[in-house]
Amino acid sequence: MKVRDYECDMQGIVNNAIYQHYLEHARHEFLISRGLSFADLTAAGVIIVVAKAELEYRKSLRAGDLFEVSVEVQRPSKVRIVFEQKIRLRESAEVALKARITATAVNERNRPYFPEELSALL
Repeated sequence: MKVRDYECDMQGIVNNAIYQHYLEHARHEFLISRGLSFADLTAAGVIIVVAKAELEYRKSLRAGDLFEVSVEVQRPSKVRIVFEQKIRLRESAEVALKARITATAVNERNRPYFPEELSALL
């Protein structure tokens, strides 16, 4: 991906909240690469929610920077899935951000569960 000018704050660096967009976009693309569509899952009643987001900012991105976002998945419990993600500068491979995003699916009673459809992610 490439940092767009409007994603930067007055200091000329990417606003901290924008990193969440980059991470989410990469997770959605990861689902697609596994034959899953976030929109289709939602339409089928599989509601995936983020329960916890841990972000470690290591280097600021600036307008025009090219970067890649990696996604690795773990299942630490029966109802949780964890996305380990890194944002790296494309040219140097330097890590700009490390993230650990914990998610789950919730049923019609808003209770966590792990639907069979998500097994494709593991």
